[in-house]
Amino acid sequence: MRQYETMFILKPEFDKEQAQALVSRFVEVIENNGGTVEKVSDWGKRRLAYEVKKYREGIYTLINFQSEAAVATELERIFKISEDVIRYLIVRKDEE
Repeated sequence: MRQYETMFILKPEFDKEQAQALVSRFVEVIENNGGTVEKVSDWGKRRLAYEVKKYREGIYTLINFQSEAAVATELERIFKISEDVIRYLIVRKDEE
């Protein structure tokens, strides 16, 4: 299994419980497809460097996980179709 890191930005109008529910859904996708989540970091609401989809702020979340490439592909597919995610990035971490 490979190490991955994903950061995504949710719409700013969500309260803490709604944002946590979405993060839990994404963690569930990773675990249900055979991956293991190592760390979930909630960075909270932050100002964006530039306007994205008419939003100036967003709720940032960082997830570190181990999985096969298919899990990262499935997570990316879900990020693309979710209207609640305004930006995302999934990167494979280098092995040290």
